[in-house]
Amino acid sequence: MIVAFVTPQVLKYLGRARTDAAHIQIENIAGALDLYKLDVGRYPTQAEGLQALVEQPVGLNVWKGPYLKQKSVPLDPWNRPYIYKIPGDHGEYDLYTFGAAGVSGGTGENQTVSNW
Repeated sequence: MIVAFVTPQVLKYLGRARTDAAHIQIENIAGALDLYKLDVGRYPTQAEGLQALVEQPVGLNVWKGPYLKQKSVPLDPWNRPYIYKIPGDHGEYDLYTFGAAGVSGGTGENQTVSNW
């Protein structure tokens, strides 16, 4: 009986924790993108992607990275790459994940987590 009561609460907490972690990761990546722009004069192109935060793009001599502490761009809490779109629909760039469901929309753990 205790398991029947506790399990849904634990699963709800874990889902919220993943969503919160995605918000924090997006903020950290957005900060790294801003540092990149300060050095390079622009955000990474679509072709360069977020990888430009950890590896110097070919021919970009003003790059002073890496801009992330990790040696690779982090995956979202559901083990998928973050989506980076430039130009963005909501700003200079869009950075987001579709949450647990992996599709646009939803609520709770299935909601889109973004920089806008």
